[in-house]
Amino acid sequence: MLEAVLVIAPDHPVAHNSLGMRALSRNDGARAAAHFEKSCAADPNEPTLWANLSSAARMMGDSAQERAALLRALACDQRHLIANVRLAELHEREGEVAAAADRWSAVSALVAPLPNKTPALDGVLAHANAFVASYRQRFGDAIDEGMRALRATLPPPERARADACIEAMLGRRRIFQHQPHGLHFPFLPADEFFRRDAFPWLASLEAQTPAIRAELTKLVNAGAAALEPYVSMAPGTPENEWTPLDGKLDWGAFFLWKFGRRMDANCALCPLTAAAVEMLPLADMPARAPTVFFSLLAPRTRLPPHTGVTNARAIVHLPLIVPAGCGFRVGGETRAWREGEAFVFDDTIEHEAWNDSDEMRAVLILDVWNPHITQSERATLREFFAVADSSGFDPGASGRIAD
Repeated sequence: MLEAVLVIAPDHPVAHNSLGMRALSRNDGARAAAHFEKSCAADPNEPTLWANLSSAARMMGDSAQERAALLRALACDQRHLIANVRLAELHEREGEVAAAADRWSAVSALVAPLPNKTPALDGVLAHANAFVASYRQRFGDAIDEGMRALRATLPPPERARADACIEAMLGRRRIFQHQPHGLHFPFLPADEFFRRDAFPWLASLEAQTPAIRAELTKLVNAGAAALEPYVSMAPGTPENEWTPLDGKLDWGAFFLWKFGRRMDANCALCPLTAAAVEMLPLADMPARAPTVFFSLLAPRTRLPPHTGVTNARAIVHLPLIVPAGCGFRVGGETRAWREGEAFVFDDTIEHEAWNDSDEMRAVLILDVWNPHITQSERATLREFFAVADSSGFDPGASGRIAD
């Protein structure tokens, strides 16, 4: 019947395509290619016809015709899935590794968001991801080796920035930006963890770790009444990622300073900690900073990825009790807390924390000024909030320190 159609309409693209598919099913590549060539000539803007021609060429082992047909299919539709898969396979088969990785990346981008994928598509996606990952690993290893000597000559800050740039280009990490919920101080570097030498007083704080830990332990053992849930949402708040922690001591806080106000009764319960904190250059914004507290994370508790209120400050963590299985990520860098070793980070960059152990994790948290903000800029912010508060204007910059 299809042959009869061609007697009436010799160039009918559907008839030629159907006959070509029958020839493919019989492993007759030459006959299939002849029909597909005629169907493509009759309807050159239909990418599926070109993809079918590529299949016939592949059956005959004609890589040049296969490649040409696939490129014509993609010239009709760059998102044609079968053409992308077949071209990726061709590049891989021909040893064109970089081109194969690029095309498998395109396949992954097309397949990954599809709902209700078939097992066959799952297999295609798995192969695409595995090939791209392997290519990036090998390429990255070559880059690492080739740049090893130069990297060794770079000062640490420059090396860290250059490494982040290269890691992003290699697809190994994201570059995170400030995402404050309140005050955004513009044009500051988006440091995930700040350089330690920007805070020369850290060593003196760390030296107080045993005394601070002893006061915390005494508070916990006594069941301090001032210990409160860190997450306390207003009634009627829509359900969100914090709902599982709302009103619970799974993430507990014992505040020494809160929104710029010294909690005298709480400080009296841990005078050595309060004295150590008062020696530090805390951030001071009227009714907003500093905030200082013991952060207690219960066993098997995780804090979801989130960002803080303002990048005008920097957040200090002094780890006090850290069982195995605890971790902390800021942007693209993950660190393990080490008892008595403080670090400082920007909490307006996405971060998360977890305690996968069976014991409590405890950290002293406080906020200081972002080291990139000058003294005159700090004075400007203090004056701004003082004037705003005296005029009854709420700029919405108050809020809690993140974890």
